[in-house]
Amino acid sequence: MIIAERAARVEAEAVAARAQAVNTSTEVLIAHLKLEIEKLRRALYGSRSERKARLLEQMELQLEDLEAAATEDELAAEKAAARTQTVKSFERKRPSRKPFPDHLPRERVVIAAPESCPCCGSTKLSKLGEDVTETLEVIPRQWKVIQTVRERFSCRECETITQPPAPFHVTPRGFAGPNLLAMILFEKFGQHQPLNRQSERYRREGIDLSVSTLADQVGACTTVLQPLHALIERHVLTAERLHGDDTTVPILAKGKTVTGHIWTYVRDDRPFDGRAPPAALYYASRDRRHEHPARHLQAFTGILQADAYSGYNELYDPSRPQGAITSALCWSHARRQFFELADIAANARRGKNAPAISPVALEAVKRIDALFDIERNINGLSAEERLRVRQERSAPILAALEAWLREERARLSRSASVAKPIDYMLRRWDRFVRFIHDGRVCLSNNAAERALRGFALGRKSWLFAGSERGADRAATMATLIMTAKLNDIDPLAWLADVLGRIADIPQSRLPELLPWNWKHSNLREAA
Repeated sequence: MIIAERAARVEAEAVAARAQAVNTSTEVLIAHLKLEIEKLRRALYGSRSERKARLLEQMELQLEDLEAAATEDELAAEKAAARTQTVKSFERKRPSRKPFPDHLPRERVVIAAPESCPCCGSTKLSKLGEDVTETLEVIPRQWKVIQTVRERFSCRECETITQPPAPFHVTPRGFAGPNLLAMILFEKFGQHQPLNRQSERYRREGIDLSVSTLADQVGACTTVLQPLHALIERHVLTAERLHGDDTTVPILAKGKTVTGHIWTYVRDDRPFDGRAPPAALYYASRDRRHEHPARHLQAFTGILQADAYSGYNELYDPSRPQGAITSALCWSHARRQFFELADIAANARRGKNAPAISPVALEAVKRIDALFDIERNINGLSAEERLRVRQERSAPILAALEAWLREERARLSRSASVAKPIDYMLRRWDRFVRFIHDGRVCLSNNAAERALRGFALGRKSWLFAGSERGADRAATMATLIMTAKLNDIDPLAWLADVLGRIADIPQSRLPELLPWNWKHSNLREAA
């Protein structure tokens, strides 16, 4: 009876474990399908709300947790089923895994074949084939010291001593190779890892590099790379159209921090089929006064896509000596103000204290979304083709939207919450409708906002810039790294190659090291 009772308990535990594994596996499958559906909806119909990206990230995190829990339950069910003969083990169905990339090196490990047949003991075995199981593995980072030997020779005729010149180092009497320098720079300015954290990690790997030593390398590299920054700056400021924006960056000043600003100007002609390579330019300042954009864009005379910040107004003045810059405002910024008053999901989370959904704001969001739907279909076409489609399809929507906004505004009181975003648009309507007269203008300023995302995330990690010059260095390096990313090349590999070659290349050939030229030259070499 005891044995039978124990066997029944073991069987019940196995059944329960299998049921738990089945349930968890089903939850994973449902979460996976929901995520795929949302991604397909976003690809087909575009982002339906400002929070769609955050929703996808949240779903991916939930799927990650469910996948881990499902694996734990599957192993528990396997272990429980092994203790009984009556309950079948459970094996979860997983999505098909993509093969490992072909460029990865393969290390072949052959398991020794049996010397004799395990059935009859015969040694007459012939090979029928083989099964290969691939396992992805990583090799820990390796440090090495490169010894460059320079032999000295003496002339037997004139007794002159000759010796090859010393190898170039970015820092005077330097010791760090280009790959190490590129890693330090990319970790600090691309991955937002302060030098003290890098120093601690290197120390754990057996390499003692103090923070002051690393800071010396950063300063020297910034100086060496300054000519490339100047070339990118010239390229950006000769654009026909720029995206401009800024974000706050705390800067340390006499024992406290002041609210500094990082400004970005992005050249990206790809939406209107421009052939010029994309690039991003950054500047740092101690405050947000209007003279900063006036200084940054002193030589620029094209179209500036930005928000309604009054500091840009000096640039739009017709009496400007260089000529007035054409202003084009961001529809995403205007839409966001309406969306905050019509966010049904946010109101549901707030519960009883949530304000009422504004029907006017909800209708405004729908009408603006109709414009964005048209833009997604013409993205990448020539400026002339974009202009033709806009005048055919977007112009009637714009005319109806303006008439509707003015009609609704006449009915609203001055204190109505939706009156503010309506006034924001109507007072600047000529700059909002600029895209209907010029195919180069985009509907939003998202290119600049994406370029500033790194600083928004990074300041949570490094808290503040150590000085104004530190903020300037960050702006210089961000220019190089973001431009490399915009041109779809690895910033780490590019920086390592540039730091190794920049000393030997003539000044006239420096443009060869710019990300877009470097990319094409490397593709040719690979071919």
